[in-house]
Amino acid sequence: MNFRNIFSINSDDAFQTAALDIFRYQATTCEPYRRYINYLGILPEKVDKIEQIPFLPIELFKSERIICGEPNYDIVFSSSGTTGTQQSHHYIKDVSVYETSFVKGFELFYGKPEQLNIFALLPSYLEREGSSLIYMVEHLIAGSPDSGFFLYDHENLLKRLECRDVTKKTILFGVSFALLDLAEQQPIKLGESVTVMETGGMKGRRKELPREELHRILCRNLGVSAIHSEYGMCECLSQAYSDGNGTFRSVPWMRILVRDLHDPFHYLGNNRRGGLNIIDLANFNSCSFIQTQDLGMTYSDGQFSVEGRIDYSDIRGCNLLI
Repeated sequence: MNFRNIFSINSDDAFQTAALDIFRYQATTCEPYRRYINYLGILPEKVDKIEQIPFLPIELFKSERIICGEPNYDIVFSSSGTTGTQQSHHYIKDVSVYETSFVKGFELFYGKPEQLNIFALLPSYLEREGSSLIYMVEHLIAGSPDSGFFLYDHENLLKRLECRDVTKKTILFGVSFALLDLAEQQPIKLGESVTVMETGGMKGRRKELPREELHRILCRNLGVSAIHSEYGMCECLSQAYSDGNGTFRSVPWMRILVRDLHDPFHYLGNNRRGGLNIIDLANFNSCSFIQTQDLGMTYSDGQFSVEGRIDYSDIRGCNLLI
């Protein structure tokens, strides 16, 4: 089925309707999700609101092929993980859906990529295959001839930043450890025309730091007032962005619910900490309802925070298929 109208969602009612339609479709065509629903004893035809939809534990992307219908796909994205851990895999039936999702989402927050300078300092992602982040940034960079990737070449990156077209806004994507290396080895005053966006953790390269401390160091050494963040994962085709205040805003076809850590089928209100459940309607060819291992809370203005990972999340998930 074609659910591409999700990218024009502009109201809560439209989101609810699309979410329920996609749930009923995935409940019958995504085999691992269908089995999970059956184990829970839930009848899809009895589900008439979002809060009744079961969320698939994200761990199942490690052991199951989460895809609707025939197992035909354009590309497979894999999680970064750390040494010795099993990777998640997301089988993408139609990669153009991902492209539409990340381009429209990026434009909502930052404008058209061809009108920007986009630099990427993403060594850990470039050094492996199957990164959905690299696919996204490559696509965004393609429309801007002055943009580019850098591995560990800080000197060349700094030259490009100094010689950039200052009439264009500039975005520097960077994995946390690489931005920290740059900030400590080559302090520079980038100024407010450059948006620094961190995209993830230390990936085992450096000691993990609280986000507040990481951002304080980066702001001081890179000469910017705030560090933006991107919240995404290989299991989702949509992203959320933070403009530096520690909270994220998602795209209109994505929504966050917070579940009770002791009862994954009970949802908490705003300003209460719990596990994050993601509804990503762009995932209509796999599973749009994902129970993550992230800890956070939502707020009355629609934003949400991410405060780390749930302790022992690999063994505490509601993994009924196993």
